[in-house]
Amino acid sequence: MNPTTPTTPEAPVAEGDGEKTTENVTDTAAKDADQQDTDEAGRGAEAGAELEADEHDTDDEESSGLVAAAAAVVSAGLGVVSLTGGWTSRVAAERETLIGQIKTSSGGSAAQQISEIYGDAWHATALVNGLFGLLALLVGCYVLVRPAFGAPTTHPQAGWVRSVAKGGIALGTLGVLISVAMYFDLIVALPTAG
Repeated sequence: MNPTTPTTPEAPVAEGDGEKTTENVTDTAAKDADQQDTDEAGRGAEAGAELEADEHDTDDEESSGLVAAAAAVVSAGLGVVSLTGGWTSRVAAERETLIGQIKTSSGGSAAQQISEIYGDAWHATALVNGLFGLLALLVGCYVLVRPAFGAPTTHPQAGWVRSVAKGGIALGTLGVLISVAMYFDLIVALPTAG
């Protein structure tokens, strides 16, 4: 030994300290492994929650797209009905004809019979067809305006949906204009008694 080098006394090692140290290392390693498993499980749960949220968002976007597509087709269908008429307008016209026949059964002038039997039925048909045209117009506008007010989506509205909705709006507008002209006798005037 060198007399200039200080010596440090070694701490006495008690029996069993080595065992405790090994146990402490093993316990620490087990705790670290448990913590890592917990962290991985937490990350797995977070990833699962994100995946589930993405699937939910995708389902919402798909259902919103289906609703828009269905509404566009309904708009076009209502527009066609407003131009061609449907059973509802025929039933309304027949009802007005029956009411006119009842009112004029006890007698009445020819002008009154024309107005009650023919004119009211004509106006009822125009009114019902105009309502179908208005519905077509509103539903078509809803389809076109809906994306601007809804939640932003990653998928834009399909081009054919917008085209069909615009067709429904055009048919509905035309149906409303024709119905207004029919109702106010601008297209064909009521016949007059000679």
